[in-house]
Amino acid sequence: MSVINILWVDDEIEFLKPHIIFLEQRNYNVTSCQSGTEALNLIKDNNFDIVFLDENMPGLSGLETLSELKEIKATLPVVMITKSEEEYIMEDAIGNKIADYLIKPVNPNQILLSLKKNLDHNRLVSEKTTSNYQQEFRRIAMNLNTINSVDDWEQLYKKLVFWELELESSNDIAMREILEAQKMEANKQFGRFIEKNYPDWFESNQAPVMSHTLFKSKIANELNTSQPTLLIVIDNLRYDQWKVLEPTVNSYYKIKEESLYYSILPTATQYARNAMFSGLMPNEMQNLFPQYWKNDTDEGGKNLFEAEFLEAQLKRLGLSHLKHEYIKITNLKAGQKLSETFKTKVHNDLTVLVYNFVDMLSHAKTEMEVLKELASNDKGYRSLTKSWFQNSPLLEIIQQAKELNFKLIITTDHGTINVKNPSKVIGNKDTSLNLRYKTGRSLSYDEKDVLAVKDPKSIHLPSVAMNSTFIFAKDNLFFAYPNNYNYYVNYFRNTYQHGGISLEEVVIPFVVLNPR
Repeated sequence: MSVINILWVDDEIEFLKPHIIFLEQRNYNVTSCQSGTEALNLIKDNNFDIVFLDENMPGLSGLETLSELKEIKATLPVVMITKSEEEYIMEDAIGNKIADYLIKPVNPNQILLSLKKNLDHNRLVSEKTTSNYQQEFRRIAMNLNTINSVDDWEQLYKKLVFWELELESSNDIAMREILEAQKMEANKQFGRFIEKNYPDWFESNQAPVMSHTLFKSKIANELNTSQPTLLIVIDNLRYDQWKVLEPTVNSYYKIKEESLYYSILPTATQYARNAMFSGLMPNEMQNLFPQYWKNDTDEGGKNLFEAEFLEAQLKRLGLSHLKHEYIKITNLKAGQKLSETFKTKVHNDLTVLVYNFVDMLSHAKTEMEVLKELASNDKGYRSLTKSWFQNSPLLEIIQQAKELNFKLIITTDHGTINVKNPSKVIGNKDTSLNLRYKTGRSLSYDEKDVLAVKDPKSIHLPSVAMNSTFIFAKDNLFFAYPNNYNYYVNYFRNTYQHGGISLEEVVIPFVVLNPR
């Protein structure tokens, strides 16, 4: 381990010799000086790892020294030491981003603890996190062999996401690779679970909350005329992405309920989001609202009538008395415009905001290039999501909603998965284009790679044509045609796709929050 270099600044440094000897015996290298001016000169010419700075010194005070020090080396950790407990001194020091604050007289163990906390923190946390995951790994592995219920899968997925986020800052690459392998195994088992159970959910009381039951089961219970509600549907929002957005949202809102629900198959916008707003499965939408429903191969937009579907569902649920408004944001300019006028929405009982954040990221429909460059893996994808959110009009809207006392609901229509491996598929010219599911006649595919549904009505999907089949990609596969195969594979590998069967696509967040 490299030697830690400490600068200790105190006009009574001679009284601190025992402390310095204590640290040097533990292999810390301590440089001492007696004034702020001397300290600033030393900092310009040397590389210190941390500074202990007395607040009450003649000449430049500790706070004045701190201010100038941060101009020279903004990231250098500073521990302020003072005899005074006056609040304004503490506030000024904290405002200047000190690393720690100690009150005289300090004992050697306090100094050592501060060093450990500030310099060894990342290493200690990383080691502890790795050790804890090693223990949890065995439990997760055992659970994977016995898991057989919706609730169990939700709990397991939460655990996997928790450890993924915990290990993100770890230096232990091997542990991160082990977790990635465990996620892959979980998705294999989850695919089998869906294949076995999904068709029965439509006739069972044991079914989870799904896209078409979400509004009736969850959202309707939160609506009333005494407090306005803002329902935000962020497209493609996975549970791990919600967890990185959560701390920012928590500055304005506190969580009343956080749960997971299941997207219907295909985990694609035209199916899952339409099902959410209509409260119907796709074949029911086709039968009851043929003027609104479009199949994959039909011309035109597939999600143009969400407002009409919502209107019909509110009426069916006896909620048509609620004053409501549906808004879809597909570009930055529209988001900014809504932020500027959001105060007018306080008169609505329900404001529904669909926010196509992938389009926000991609700017001119170039999401493949943008996401491949900035987010070729889940860590990068989460980081990009967080950065987008913190600089988006959506956050400004949430801040305004808090001030206007809106209840807030955040959810999504489906998630996405980073696709890595191609699976060859052959279809005729009427076959749908999605990379994670296909529907059409005469499909040729590798049976082990897909869940094939030869009777779409069995899972409440419309038949595009006589004898049409649906196939859903499992694991992290994506469908590729034999023509131009290598180009196609290289272009789409490590991009984020949806429509198939994975924990990331199917098991998605639903969060209810109250203003702080």
